[in-house]
Amino acid sequence: MMKKTNLSLTLLLALILGFSSCGPKTEEQVEELAVEQPAKFGGLALYTVRDSMASNPKATLKAVADAGYEYVEAANYEDGKFYGMAPAEFKAYLDSLGLRAISAHMGIVNMENADQLIADVKAAGIAYFVIPVPPMGMFTFDPATRSMGMKGTADDLVKIMNTLGEKCYNAGLTLLYHNHDFEFKPMADGTVIEDVLLEKCDPKFVNFQMDLFWVTKAEVDPLTYFEKYPGRFKAWHVKDMNSEGNFAPVGTGNIDFKRILAQKEKSGLEFYLVEQDNTFDLDPMEAIKISHKGLGDIGFK
Repeated sequence: MMKKTNLSLTLLLALILGFSSCGPKTEEQVEELAVEQPAKFGGLALYTVRDSMASNPKATLKAVADAGYEYVEAANYEDGKFYGMAPAEFKAYLDSLGLRAISAHMGIVNMENADQLIADVKAAGIAYFVIPVPPMGMFTFDPATRSMGMKGTADDLVKIMNTLGEKCYNAGLTLLYHNHDFEFKPMADGTVIEDVLLEKCDPKFVNFQMDLFWVTKAEVDPLTYFEKYPGRFKAWHVKDMNSEGNFAPVGTGNIDFKRILAQKEKSGLEFYLVEQDNTFDLDPMEAIKISHKGLGDIGFK
């Protein structure tokens, strides 16, 4: 009889504790939940977490969603797959996390594979096809000086961009060109690549993703370009710069994002993404959490 009584008391206690846990949360519990579940806004360029995306893409994407990001930019496409997933599978998994892929960096594009790449980007539910550097062998990189550049002429690049842009347009996608610093620096003949692209690329087919770190690195004011070419910068890469001129989490460096954000309408901004090419001694997942908080503090939503 005693055993039954003890069992009943145990069950009763379990029920009481269970109902208590389902009741109103204390302020401390609510605060704890708020910390664990940050508000959803903004995007992340998956290049920032490329190592963990290579080893465990699904777990990494869940961590990105848990960090509060609403959408992502793909930076890996190989053999018709995004991070080892067929386009429809990639989209479905992102959907299951409450994420979406808004853009994709497609540096491997050429005239032979363009139609297939465009079809796969569209099948993944991605709206923006982004050219990350001059494609088709035009991009140059000097390991000794770690400097980037381009061979060929700016007019050559204009022709490629207009051709690809028209293909994207006909497929219902938007083509963007992503800059580094060299596009804002005069070439040997005095040509500024970014200026030529903006002047000669058809705005119906070609627009731009401005990388705010690299523009700053080139000692150029983004607002000057917003003023001269309003509406052409549909996307931004938001990455900060520390006092040594290196990449830093958003809000921890010296770029005046509030000043830039105030001109988002003139820019033509439609979406933005945190990106940090190198997080140095900081774990990339920790870096993206710091950046997400920084976005909120600055006023990005």
